[in-house]
Amino acid sequence: MRLGVLVSSYNSKLSRRAFGGAVTASAAAAAVGPGAAPAQAAEGPYAGSGEREFRAASGRRSRRPNILFILGDDLGWADLSSYGSPHIKTPNLDRLARQGVRFTDAYSGSATCSPTRFSLYTGRYPARTAGGLAEPIADKSAGLEPTHPTLASLLRDSGYATALIGKWHAGYLPDHSPTKSGWEEFFGNFGGALEYYSKLGLGGEYDLYEGDAEYKDLRYYTRIITERASEYVSRDHHGKPWLLNLNFTTPHWPWIAEGDTGESAEIVRRIKAGDGRALWHQDGGSVEKYKEMVEDLDRSIGEVLKALKRSGQEEDTLVVFSSDNGGERFSYNWPLSGNKASLQEGGIRVPNIARWPARLDGGQVSHVPVFSPDWTATLLELAGTRPHPAYPLDGVSLAGYLLRGERIAQRDLFWRVRGERALRRGDWKYYRGKAGRDQLFDLAGDLREQADKAAVEPARLAQLRAAWESVDAGLLPYPA
Repeated sequence: MRLGVLVSSYNSKLSRRAFGGAVTASAAAAAVGPGAAPAQAAEGPYAGSGEREFRAASGRRSRRPNILFILGDDLGWADLSSYGSPHIKTPNLDRLARQGVRFTDAYSGSATCSPTRFSLYTGRYPARTAGGLAEPIADKSAGLEPTHPTLASLLRDSGYATALIGKWHAGYLPDHSPTKSGWEEFFGNFGGALEYYSKLGLGGEYDLYEGDAEYKDLRYYTRIITERASEYVSRDHHGKPWLLNLNFTTPHWPWIAEGDTGESAEIVRRIKAGDGRALWHQDGGSVEKYKEMVEDLDRSIGEVLKALKRSGQEEDTLVVFSSDNGGERFSYNWPLSGNKASLQEGGIRVPNIARWPARLDGGQVSHVPVFSPDWTATLLELAGTRPHPAYPLDGVSLAGYLLRGERIAQRDLFWRVRGERALRRGDWKYYRGKAGRDQLFDLAGDLREQADKAAVEPARLAQLRAAWESVDAGLLPYPA
């Protein structure tokens, strides 16, 4: 039984409605890209949409792609309608999925914001570097060292134009910045959260920058970075391919949608009065407000993709969409257990879509387990760039799988956060939570992680625990 088979595991009309999803015949027809084989029903949350099992369209040639890597912030695995949300409508991201490949078993590099960004920026486990031990970074004591090679620095050195727009969250000025780590252009915020209108961060500081200089704009933040990203993808880069990391803060708290100026003013008042937790907005938000924010994220991404299409570069641009970790308070996570900050599936399993019209057929679904560092390795290979030999990657390139139909050798996916550990091998997942008890789950039949197999599979548990401890032994320890 594949990991995507959810409907048969949950014999209720709600589960079938949420994950089977009746989709019109026209949508099913649109799901198949040029040159694709006839659609077959695929297993998974989007079953019935006309998706078919992934198959590489080998033999095609193209130039080095432009790369548009889009991150949502605290967006849960099932928060898109194409991943099963029964109440949030995301037509633009659903269209992206129909035009490309939707991954059902995709994971973030960690369970919170900045460690995952470290894993994507470097292609390595967060705990390979001191800055990656902060879960997440909250002050100027930690950050991504400018001497460490990054996806951006390696691509820049191979002839790419590079930019990061939106949330950086890998350290603060004066020591850390995207412009010190390979991104030639930066427009966005340094910290983990900001109030969407005032741009005040967790410490009450103003946090909107162009390069390393403050930039004043008190409009709604998502609008601002959508405009900037649309302008960037519309440029003539004079024959250079480009990398754009587009990191939205949506739908991260505070729960402020465009037009919520009264709620914004109250949060600002509390910040200025010294309330250090005002941005957490623990007395605000709702399922409906969250829905509004996710749907705005979808519209914003749609605007950027329209600008890309108008520019004439769509065919040769690889677009990857993901989230930095699992969902938060109002996220729709069913049937996963746990959420952001946990190494249960709900904290690390994320939506993940890839579209590259020149090389990938549309309307496809992949059940291959992947995680953030794999995309770093993949993008480097697609750009014809090698990782730095002194900083070996922990991800594996998916290029052979995506473009040539090669099998991905079985490997372990590893995670570590304070108080929790997890490792996935095939369909089996080893997990130890803050209670300190080793557990073993067969995700193929138990995506909710409720049937602990530790007692009936002691040898397998011991193998996976030993594998986790072997990786952990090579990482930096947490500071006392």
